[in-house]
Amino acid sequence: MEAHLADFIKGTTAGNEAEAILRACVHCGFCTATCPTYQILGDELDGPRGRIYLIKQMLEGDGPTEKTQLHLDRCLNCRSCETTCPSGVQYSRLLDIGREVMETKVPRKLWDRLLRGALRSTLPRARLFGAAMGWGRLVRPLLPKLLQAKVPPRTGAGLRPQVLHARKMIELAGCVQPSMYPNINAAAARVLDRLGISLLESPGVGCCGAVRFHLNDVEAARVDARRAIDGWWAQLEAGAEAIVMTASGCGVHVRDYGHLLREDPAYAEKAARVAAAVRDLSEVIAGEKDALAALLEGTRKERKGRSAVFHSPCTLQHGQQIRGVVEGLLQAAGFEARPAANGHLCCGAAGTYAILEPELSLQLRALKVEALAAGSPGVIVSANAGCIAHLQAGTPLPVRHWIELIDQSLASPER
Repeated sequence: MEAHLADFIKGTTAGNEAEAILRACVHCGFCTATCPTYQILGDELDGPRGRIYLIKQMLEGDGPTEKTQLHLDRCLNCRSCETTCPSGVQYSRLLDIGREVMETKVPRKLWDRLLRGALRSTLPRARLFGAAMGWGRLVRPLLPKLLQAKVPPRTGAGLRPQVLHARKMIELAGCVQPSMYPNINAAAARVLDRLGISLLESPGVGCCGAVRFHLNDVEAARVDARRAIDGWWAQLEAGAEAIVMTASGCGVHVRDYGHLLREDPAYAEKAARVAAAVRDLSEVIAGEKDALAALLEGTRKERKGRSAVFHSPCTLQHGQQIRGVVEGLLQAAGFEARPAANGHLCCGAAGTYAILEPELSLQLRALKVEALAAGSPGVIVSANAGCIAHLQAGTPLPVRHWIELIDQSLASPER
């Protein structure tokens, strides 16, 4: 696709990147076949190819409108189109550039500004979000159903093991996960402990920056990234093997730190090293498969016949290109891991998308829950807290993080 960028962006780092991405697109339209919003709305401008045209026009100097804003906002950034694209078009990066430009050119309505401002201010602050979650649980029965869905019941975390092993890895606690689902990181620490790896906490790191980045506050996201790098750096220098991500949404963002801070002379090199050290939890556990198999010996009989269906978050299968790994780990633990129809499609959570675009989000969730519930599995499992909360609000089936099932298997009295 030929592009003639306007002077305001031509020759800049973002402009050069956008031009290269646009030139890679050959208009084939394969992307529309796997785009969730296009499948629901049937509008070319609500598919990747149409959005690429809108961004191209904006970067060439045509003034964007509220219609442009609407169609770009509706994108989940699920990156399913990138998995499908035969030309390797980096759509998500072009979308990031387009959204950042659009944010400076199309004023948002008052309510939209207030809502986005509240999300940017609340979600990334773990203590503030935790306090809000605590109050929400106290009055949960009185909340409207839409808000009840955002406030899962309190769950315990159990005991975390002490740091004892020579092998050490770092965890990202995250911003919303500790108060919503504290057992996820604790379960990861227990499983890794059984495998001879200590998981180090970094309490000062906080949010990885994904929330603010996807709300188009790129500079604030860079501040979050620098804070995270500073918090992890000493542990990396001391020999920590990896930075373990228990939330795939955080993982895909931190893997992109090198790109996010590429023009920062003080952090570019550190950001690249941090990005290279990121490992999704499933990659780490799968790398210890022989030790895991030995630990799980004797539990398969107990778990045999119990079915689990895996919802692979978009950030895992499309963003990080990790597929089939979690399913293999569940099977090793004795679960019948069933595939779901249209597993490549987004569940509609997509970070803050469920709040900002509730109508489309609920439609996508209904389709996803229907596919996951087919065959009456015993449990739905996922790899991202946002997906877990979103799906659980739409089904009576239990929805858990897959590491919790592995943790339970290792704790089985039949072991």
